[in-house]
Amino acid sequence: MDLDELVRQGKIKRIFRSKRKITSPNLISHITQRAAGESPLFLEQGDYLFMLSTLKEVALKRSLDIYAFCLMPNHIHILLRPRGAELQEAMRDLFARYAMMFNRKYERKGHLFGGPYRQAVCLDDSYLLAASLYIHMNPVRAGIVKRPRDYQWSSIKLYSDLYATPSFVKPSFVLGLLAGEQQKQIEIYSKLLNHSVEVESGDVLEQADAVSFFRKVLAKKYPAVFSRLRQQKQVAAITGLELLDDEEIEEEIQRMKSLKTKVSPEAKKARKFLIEQLISRGYKRKEIAEKLGISVKTVYNILRA
Repeated sequence: MDLDELVRQGKIKRIFRSKRKITSPNLISHITQRAAGESPLFLEQGDYLFMLSTLKEVALKRSLDIYAFCLMPNHIHILLRPRGAELQEAMRDLFARYAMMFNRKYERKGHLFGGPYRQAVCLDDSYLLAASLYIHMNPVRAGIVKRPRDYQWSSIKLYSDLYATPSFVKPSFVLGLLAGEQQKQIEIYSKLLNHSVEVESGDVLEQADAVSFFRKVLAKKYPAVFSRLRQQKQVAAITGLELLDDEEIEEEIQRMKSLKTKVSPEAKKARKFLIEQLISRGYKRKEIAEKLGISVKTVYNILRA
């Protein structure tokens, strides 16, 4: 059973991919793209504005709902939901048009971006909230500003100002995950964001599970908020999928450990299913072997079976 099939069955909460993409309608994705090598993506204000205007045009043309973004000097974060099955076409349009403009403007040749964009599919309310917070705190983590709302090239002001200028970005869905009216939601979001700066998190460009780790730390700090997210399942509602959560995954891991000496077809099938779920969450084969108490060779053998 491949990962696409697991998504269709609603048994995977988050998938991280840099090569083969999932393009099913309504699946919310955290898209990241980086510059090739040490080259910057933006050299002046006009470059940022061109990227935003192009994103707006592509979103309209390809039926994308944009929930959040952050344009960093050398990489990009976009949180979006494609209402159709044109995610790959949309991202190709966006990045190709920007690269063409940039190379022509600065009389350069070669690749501007460092390979294919990366996609983390989000099928869980808590992960969606954590991803938006992670995106907005990027400029602080990079030492560019001291407060997230001081950064000009992100969507944070739409999340922190009740009377923000209307935009093609739609923060209401993410804010709507939180309790209360809009003003209360903004207050809760701002509180979470302020505390997010204190959380040691990895680099999502290098570590597939960076946002998942970040989410777990926040969930411990704000159990009431994240408990509510777990119960309401708004993301599952728009995708039409019923999902396993992290606690259920941990329970399955413990159950698999107890089955490690058994070789029944059912046990093998269940173990392969669990390994595929862990891979989808960004775990490496070695890490999976350690979690399940088996050898790396056994992990590969199970996947090939």
